[in-house]
Amino acid sequence: MATDDEGMNMSDSKGTNVLVLLGSLRAASINRQLVELAIENAPDGVHLRLFDRLGELPFYNEDIDNEDVAEPVVALRRAATEADATLVITPEYNGSIPGVLKNAIDWLSRPWGNGALKDKPLAVVGAALGQYGGVWAHDETRKSFGVAGPRVVEDLKLSVPTKSLDGKHPRENAEVAANLRDIVGKLVAEVG
Repeated sequence: MATDDEGMNMSDSKGTNVLVLLGSLRAASINRQLVELAIENAPDGVHLRLFDRLGELPFYNEDIDNEDVAEPVVALRRAATEADATLVITPEYNGSIPGVLKNAIDWLSRPWGNGALKDKPLAVVGAALGQYGGVWAHDETRKSFGVAGPRVVEDLKLSVPTKSLDGKHPRENAEVAANLRDIVGKLVAEVG
């Protein structure tokens, strides 16, 4: 997947642009593979853009959220502003949201009441160990983003138990691939 200098997946600007936020920093994570699958199977006219720099964001601190804010924050907010919708793909860490994703939520929630994702549709999916596939983290992520400003589409859910993939890439699981494509299509349909 080609990326530009901001770590974004390059695509034609026509159509619907969906920002993808990945809650895992690990190069070989199942959730990164879900991102790959979502990009590969995006409906015609839908461009999924992975912002792959969450690990570069400083911890949110209102003292540094000013005109000299760190460049990765500027890039994240710009990517969010340019997006029509957001797809969050995340694992579950210790029963909750990975810290890197929670930090991104905090940056995107500012300025309070007028963040870059305000009123834009957002869906949360992902995979994790355990029989529920990360449902706690996904629910917590929906809750946190719901407070932060986007319009969370509550009925778009996919929590994949990693053992159900039998060690294979999610693209080899027809049900997961179809469900993810359906979620992306329904998310895009929410763009108004």
